[in-house]
Amino acid sequence: MNPWIPLIRVFFACMSLSLVAAAAVSAAEEIEFDATKDSVHNVGADKCKKCHEEIHRQWVGSMHANSSALKDPIHGAFYKNVMGDPTEEGLRDKKGKYPVCLKCHAPVAAVEGKTKLDAKDAYGEGVSCVTCHSFSDFKGTDKPDGKPLYGIDAYEVDSTSLYGPSGISYTLERTPEGAAWPTPVHHPVPIQGNKAELFKSNDACMGCHEKRSNFHGAPLCRTGDEYRTDDNFVACQACHMPVVTVPKLEDGKAVEGEFVTIADHTMGGGHDQKMVARGITMDVDTKKRNGDLAVTITVRNRLPHDFPTGAPFRNFYLKVASYDKEGNELWKNYKVHPIKDDPKAAFWYVLGDDSGKPVPPPKATKVLANTRLKPNESRTLEYEIPDTPDTAIIRVEALYDLLLPPIKAKVKGKIPDELLMPKLAASAEIRL
Repeated sequence: MNPWIPLIRVFFACMSLSLVAAAAVSAAEEIEFDATKDSVHNVGADKCKKCHEEIHRQWVGSMHANSSALKDPIHGAFYKNVMGDPTEEGLRDKKGKYPVCLKCHAPVAAVEGKTKLDAKDAYGEGVSCVTCHSFSDFKGTDKPDGKPLYGIDAYEVDSTSLYGPSGISYTLERTPEGAAWPTPVHHPVPIQGNKAELFKSNDACMGCHEKRSNFHGAPLCRTGDEYRTDDNFVACQACHMPVVTVPKLEDGKAVEGEFVTIADHTMGGGHDQKMVARGITMDVDTKKRNGDLAVTITVRNRLPHDFPTGAPFRNFYLKVASYDKEGNELWKNYKVHPIKDDPKAAFWYVLGDDSGKPVPPPKATKVLANTRLKPNESRTLEYEIPDTPDTAIIRVEALYDLLLPPIKAKVKGKIPDELLMPKLAASAEIRL
């Protein structure tokens, strides 16, 4: 062994210890945590920001931070329609049970059995720092009797300590000046080490993203099942929490010339256009045939789960069109929407009732069809497009929507218009 290696390890251990201890001093003055009477779940994200400002900036703009019915317009609209006012205490579902939605969307409120989401800042913060970092173990998403465990119920949750992937334990005790490992590192809230297996695996995500059924038992979200059908080993974090290098922040301002490397806590998904655009690829081929243009489109899902995945109203569709050299549209594959006019170009999850009629998720009793792209699936579509003297461009766009057309019509004016607009997931064109 290189004789310098042990000395290098000790040097970096001491440096890390000193830096962490120094950074925690100001935060410790703000957080007076008593493990005998305080719950970590009531430690707000603003307290974590004092030492983890770069992560906090990412998180505060994420859907995790905005997951509650108070902050997510789409979830809020559904919640108010099904459950009621999120600022009222004591809400119960049709079966008289605590709202299952809160176990994912407002987990701190669920831990404490509350429904008035404006009663504490921690309730309205959605999936906050302490939500995930209080997980000590993953129980799975099914009870022994087969009944589901949703969200926070799928985890062993610790109210006195936090957990993370670093493998380092932190204590409330002050770290003596000049101390070296194995002296415990100081942190305003105790942290237990040795949880990398949980925090670097899908287990950290699947409590909320594994599956979800409605009151009638109809499957709504099934990301976990989708992932397993592809026999994949890529963890959710590989795409949704990549390691990134960002400017170091102090009081909201970038420190010139200084950077930190962290796991990305924006955790982008279906609301993020750039994330959506990473999901699929598209190829277009055009040949002249009998006076028309024979167009072959191949679209491929590059993800380890369906595209789209998650909420059953997420979908995408193909817009296939021809244009003249000025960009004027000459032909399109639909008039209203592909679901109505060109079903093969619509990729969606169709829920229905026992009569076979499509219905909204709360009323569904079964899945009528699922035309979403499976993991790594390629699908080919063919079109005959009129080949006129003015035809100069064939362009195909894959457009991703958070909501289906009937739902858009119902919530228009109730949620921001930007959430009703489709996102460009992929495109391809041929210039003739």
